[in-house]
Amino acid sequence: MVTKALGFLTQVKAEVKKVTWPSRREALGGTAVVVAVVFLMSLFLGLVDAMLAKLIQGLVKI
Repeated sequence: MVTKALGFLTQVKAEVKKVTWPSRREALGGTAVVVAVVFLMSLFLGLVDAMLAKLIQGLVKI
């Protein structure tokens, strides 16, 4: 059991060495894109929610 676990960890280490990791600049750029998209989507969904709430309130008052 221990030998299988050690063999697995050895294979994991070999696979991780094959990974091409992004540079700091690429990682920050990707993070900025994600933050911007999340902000825009939350703004959009907030506006849609407010409009639907007003619509429902208007329908309920009738």
